[in-house]
Amino acid sequence: MICNIIFVILFVILLPRMDKIKGLYSLMEGASRVSMAVHTHPDGDALGSGMALAGYLRERLGKDAAVVVPDSVPESLSFIPDSFPEGSLIDYADDPEKAIKRLSDSDLLFCLDCSSFSRTNPRIEEAMRSSKAPKVLVDHHLDPDVAAFDLVFSRADISSTCELLFGILKSLPDVRGDLSRLPMNALEALMAGMTTDTNNFANSVFPGTMDMASELIAAGVDRDRILDLLYNRYRENRLRLMGYMLHDIMRITPSGVAYMILDKEIQDRFDFRQGESEGFVNLPLAVSSVRMSLLLTEEDGRFRVSVRSKRGVSANLFARGFFHGGGHERAAGGRLYFPEDIPSHGDAEAYILNVTEEFFRR
Repeated sequence: MICNIIFVILFVILLPRMDKIKGLYSLMEGASRVSMAVHTHPDGDALGSGMALAGYLRERLGKDAAVVVPDSVPESLSFIPDSFPEGSLIDYADDPEKAIKRLSDSDLLFCLDCSSFSRTNPRIEEAMRSSKAPKVLVDHHLDPDVAAFDLVFSRADISSTCELLFGILKSLPDVRGDLSRLPMNALEALMAGMTTDTNNFANSVFPGTMDMASELIAAGVDRDRILDLLYNRYRENRLRLMGYMLHDIMRITPSGVAYMILDKEIQDRFDFRQGESEGFVNLPLAVSSVRMSLLLTEEDGRFRVSVRSKRGVSANLFARGFFHGGGHERAAGGRLYFPEDIPSHGDAEAYILNVTEEFFRR
């Protein structure tokens, strides 16, 4: 009797997911040209999930599949797309028209690690919204724009989009849990993306995250090689910039907020390249008195804002409330515009001091 009850409960829980997997597989089988879009300034999770899905579609289903990135891939992550055939990745920054045409000509579209089309860029968003092709969301951020998609796979209680996609790929009827049926470069991309989004297992780690890592290693993924590619191939300038930011730029407020502002002058001084500040925002959290850490990186007319926090402090609420952003409970991001939010880039520090004081006074 108890066994029958357990079976019924499991059936009720799993049936909706089984139907979605079946629907997804039907969409992929029926498509010929499939395109994946990811968020601006693509990180390891965006690239890993996008390239892994493209690899599966190309190798297993014989589809014309490609990932469209809004910004160029950072050098430190270039090894992820480099392991895939030419044409698997299209850089909007390099050729905007080619990227938009690719999306417009596709008969199936995915958003990966990207809770809304608005997290890409205005032209990509417009192309995807206006497309008549079915649209699928695979994402692990809060507040997904579910109404914009025909099929949604969204979970916030998971380490990364790569982990979510890993479970989806394993459940497909032509894989059925057998990782040998997935291309090795796809498995490596999933490992790389999950590793970066957990800060090498330092945060957002769930039981399934460890299971995923174990399964990938058992399937032949060389994790040591991936760690070497991720963390031991930076330019000397990055380390010197990191030291300068921590020693000369970092400030800590009485309320326990550490902040660093990476403006254009500092970027020029250290020949800063996209992606070289990855992980900087996490470092101040090593200080016992720090409850939240901010990194502001100047771009044209705005700052890109990264927020990290310790348990009990919501980086998501802070980013949503003051930086047009959001994300996870302890890892979020946003934007600070000038002159819309502050008169000029030089007013960023005063803004930080004001809003952090207000936030912790609530």
